[in-house]
Amino acid sequence: MCGRSSLTKSEKELEERFRSTFYSEDLEKYNPLPNYNVAPTHVMPVITNKDPEHFLPMRWGLIPSWAKDHKMGYKMINARIETVTEKSSFKSAVNKRRCIIPMDGYYEWKKSSSGKIPYRITTKDQEIFSMAGLWENWKSPSGDWVQSFTIITQPSSKLIEDIHDRMPAILTADTERDWLDMEIPVEDALSIIKPYPGDLLEYYAVGNRVGKVAENDVGLIAPRDEQGELF
Repeated sequence: MCGRSSLTKSEKELEERFRSTFYSEDLEKYNPLPNYNVAPTHVMPVITNKDPEHFLPMRWGLIPSWAKDHKMGYKMINARIETVTEKSSFKSAVNKRRCIIPMDGYYEWKKSSSGKIPYRITTKDQEIFSMAGLWENWKSPSGDWVQSFTIITQPSSKLIEDIHDRMPAILTADTERDWLDMEIPVEDALSIIKPYPGDLLEYYAVGNRVGKVAENDVGLIAPRDEQGELF
């Protein structure tokens, strides 16, 4: 699964990387960056098939349009690629509402004799990469509209499978717009998603503070030994 990540770059860097822009009112309202400890329920910038020229703020944890309340989103932070066309929560979105979620790293916890150790995983060839996702519109009982997203997951690349057996669907820069192209049949769009090449991934252990959602500073992405924590 993918339940914690990071986006430490500026809005300008994101605009240059994806050639999409932020709406000024969204920046004034949310100001989400930098975020060294992105967690479910956080509002983050997303690029959708409906408006690929702009970043839109969306809540992490997809709330299906038919959900009775927002709590269902807590269980929908990830969508397994193997069943995304079958699950009622995702099958409409995968055909109509695809998105990419910018990140520059994500965290996973590896079991060890001394407990679980968090690792930060990044890509060597992309300073900022994108995860393939799905998005949804949900109207709350009070009449407010909430836009939310989920991250697609897949089996891990061999390099990191000993840390966790699943990983987010990281796209290459040249397949991002294909994922957003709704004229491409869903089967072909899903075929774009493949485990990221192991030689293009790198990882390192970080400190335990990242496990606390309230912690959010640049020190979280420093290697574990630099934070004074040993294995």
